[in-house]
Amino acid sequence: MPDTKDKDFLALQDYSAEEIWAILKLAKKIKSDPAGYGGRLSGKNVLLLFQKPSTRTRVSFEVAIRELGGNSVSLGWGGSQLGRGETIADTARVLSRYVQCVVARVYQHNDLEEMAQHADIPVVNALSDLFHPCQIVGDLLTIWEHFNSLEGRKLAYIGDANNVCNSLLIGCSKMGVRIAVACPQEFQPEAKILKMATENADERGSSVEVFIDPLKAAQDADVIYTDVFVSMGLENERSGRLKIFLPTYQVTVDLLKHAFNNAVFMHCLPAHRGEEVTDEVMDGPRSIVWDQSENRLHSAKSVLASII
Repeated sequence: MPDTKDKDFLALQDYSAEEIWAILKLAKKIKSDPAGYGGRLSGKNVLLLFQKPSTRTRVSFEVAIRELGGNSVSLGWGGSQLGRGETIADTARVLSRYVQCVVARVYQHNDLEEMAQHADIPVVNALSDLFHPCQIVGDLLTIWEHFNSLEGRKLAYIGDANNVCNSLLIGCSKMGVRIAVACPQEFQPEAKILKMATENADERGSSVEVFIDPLKAAQDADVIYTDVFVSMGLENERSGRLKIFLPTYQVTVDLLKHAFNNAVFMHCLPAHRGEEVTDEVMDGPRSIVWDQSENRLHSAKSVLASII
C-alpha cells in the first residue's frame, strides 16, 4: 500500500493512480465497517479553516474527524488573525505547533500552496478556485460502487469548467475513466488543466474530449454530471452566465436519452434546480446524487486516515 502519511492533499494531480486507488479502497472498507476505524485519529487534532460557506464539506469533515476518534477545531478565515493581516506563512508555522492537519476551504488556490509550503503538517484542500479533490474522491467511490468498475467508464460533464470540472478531468484521467466535457466556448477548461488530463489519459489508454455541444459529450456516457452555472464568488456574473448556459446546458430527461440506457446522473451539490438540472432528473430514478453526497463522509475519513 502506498505511503501517503504527512502528504498534502491539494490536487489529485499530486497523487498517483495507485495512491488514489488506496484511498478509494480504504474509503470502501471504512464505509462497510465504520466502528473498526473508530480510533484511527485518536489523540489527533484537525483544524477546519474555512474562508467560504459550506454544508457537505464542513459537516462531512467534522463528523469524519469525530467518528475516527479525533478532535476538530473550527476557525473562520476572517475570525482569525489572517483577517487582520497576519501572513499565511506565519499562520502555518503556528498551526503546525497545535494541530496535526489543516483542512482549508479558500478562494485562492495559491493560498493553500503557500500554507502547505510553510506548514510542517499536511494541508487538505477542502475547495479552492482551482480544484476540489475531496469531492472527486467521493465521486469516484460512488461510480466504482455503482458500476463495480472505473476503468473504461465514460463520464460526461455538462456546464461550467470550474474547480469541480478541473478535478474531474484530473481524477477521471488518472483512474482510466473516459471524460467528455461540454461547455460554452468562453467557459471551457484552461489549457494547463487539459494538458495534465490528456497526459494522464495517454498513460492510462483513456481519453479526454471537449465539446461545445452537450449532446455530443453525452453520447454513450455512463455518467452525466453537472454543477452550478454560477459558482461562489461569481454572483455578479449571474445574469450574463444564465443567458449563455440556458437552456442549452441544462441536464434534462431528453439529454439523458443520449447517454447509455443505464447511465446515472450526478451533481456535487448544492443544486440550483431549474437551472443546471431539472427536478425530473434530480429526483428521478437515474439520480444517485444522495449516494454521492453520503460518500463525501466516507471519502473524507479515508483522506484523513491516509495522510495523518
